[in-house]
Amino acid sequence: MKVNKTVLVGLIFIFLAGLIFITDIFNPVIRPVTYLFLMGSSKGKDILFFGILGLLLILSQSIKKDLNTTKYLKISIVIGAVLLISGILLEVIFRLQMGIGLNTVLCSMTNGMSSTSILHTHMLKSILGEVITQIIGPFIQGDINTGVGLYQYVPGFSFLVVLLLPVLFTTIVLASSKRPWPTTFLLAFSSSCLFIGIIDGGMFATPSYFGIFGLYFIYRDGYYLNYYIGTLLRDEHLLAQNKLIKPCYLNRDFKKLRLTFNRFLVCFAVIAVIFLRFTIAFAGAEPDYYTVDVANPTGEIDLGNVTDKIIDLKHDNTLNKTTYHIDSDYNEMELINDLKVPLNNSCEYYTVSWNVYSYLN
Repeated sequence: MKVNKTVLVGLIFIFLAGLIFITDIFNPVIRPVTYLFLMGSSKGKDILFFGILGLLLILSQSIKKDLNTTKYLKISIVIGAVLLISGILLEVIFRLQMGIGLNTVLCSMTNGMSSTSILHTHMLKSILGEVITQIIGPFIQGDINTGVGLYQYVPGFSFLVVLLLPVLFTTIVLASSKRPWPTTFLLAFSSSCLFIGIIDGGMFATPSYFGIFGLYFIYRDGYYLNYYIGTLLRDEHLLAQNKLIKPCYLNRDFKKLRLTFNRFLVCFAVIAVIFLRFTIAFAGAEPDYYTVDVANPTGEIDLGNVTDKIIDLKHDNTLNKTTYHIDSDYNEMELINDLKVPLNNSCEYYTVSWNVYSYLN
């Protein structure tokens, strides 16, 4: 493999991922940027993002064989969509098996606090987190949440879904081979976002949108993006390299209707997914009060700052579950975080009902 500029940039990103892992000195600079497309960036997300980004850039230069990159990109889009939808389906299945409401955030208190919901699932993250913990557990810092607390609730066949991740990675590497640098970088960026979305968030997560629709943009318009940039920069090598790529469509007059129709489909898909997310959030909201179910409490529990907001409580001896009704004036995220400390080592898990209206106050 020839060490070119793309490989060097990839090595820099991997080196940056390593620095983020061992030090927090770059957080004030990196976090505000990655926050924009990683949906509430964290140390773990930043490490994965830059690590995957660098690795994809390097591997894109390692394949010398002529390939139909458009075909592999299409396969990547399909596998990526399947993984995003599968994460949500696994979330629904495990909740139905455990008798937990679909419109709740579940917070496992085993091996540290780990949360998950249909709107932001961490099912697949917990499986990968368990594998990583078994391999390098002693080196994982406390501020990196691997989601292992949710591992015990993951349906058994979930491993079959996770096996698609290396397949997706392979098809993306094949789709990246011998591409001009504009689409190589855009494909590596979109793919990194897609992997973050699959692992941490699922179909409704912001990085999932950047990922799956970024891949589709390259599939549809990557050829012309390279052409326009190459023409603007007068880069003959880029233009010559771009001619080796078969465009998804030919931009001719008699194709304009088809082109417009495809644009409409993509825009409709984006709007439909976003609309579905908000529809589920509002349809499942419980605006009058929060219902907090504490499963298998170890004894009398003091909810700390939340105590003053308790409207009602009852204990079910049969299910060994305590149910609290909490004042709806509480912000949903603040309530989840405020319950984390008093319930630490005091229960198996707790669930909090949705209240999207609390974010509008």
